[in-house]
Amino acid sequence: MKKLFTTYRWLALVVGVLLLIGCVDAVFKYGYHLVDAGFWAEGSDLQQFAADYAWVWLIHGWIYIVYVVVAFLLSQKTGWPFLQFVLMLVAGLVPGLIFWVERRVAQRVREDYPELAGT
Repeated sequence: MKKLFTTYRWLALVVGVLLLIGCVDAVFKYGYHLVDAGFWAEGSDLQQFAADYAWVWLIHGWIYIVYVVVAFLLSQKTGWPFLQFVLMLVAGLVPGLIFWVERRVAQRVREDYPELAGT
């Protein structure tokens, strides 16, 4: 189960970073609707830059699916309530939240199962 915990932590980090990159990408791509400035004009270099990074959403989606499976297995092995699992899932969809949730999960695993966390 130590490998499961380590895998969860790595996946949380990757999902969180990809989600933040994707959100910045979306702001650059669709921000011209909100601000009528020259550098955000439709077809600008900034918008093209964002369009070139649209693959981030695809990668985030696939890795998020793996993250869901690993989070489910971890919550089942630890016997946590369903609400904890739901929080872990929502964290992968809200920018920045996953970093806080991952730290809380790691803290809880270290407290409840010190042998699994490697401490």
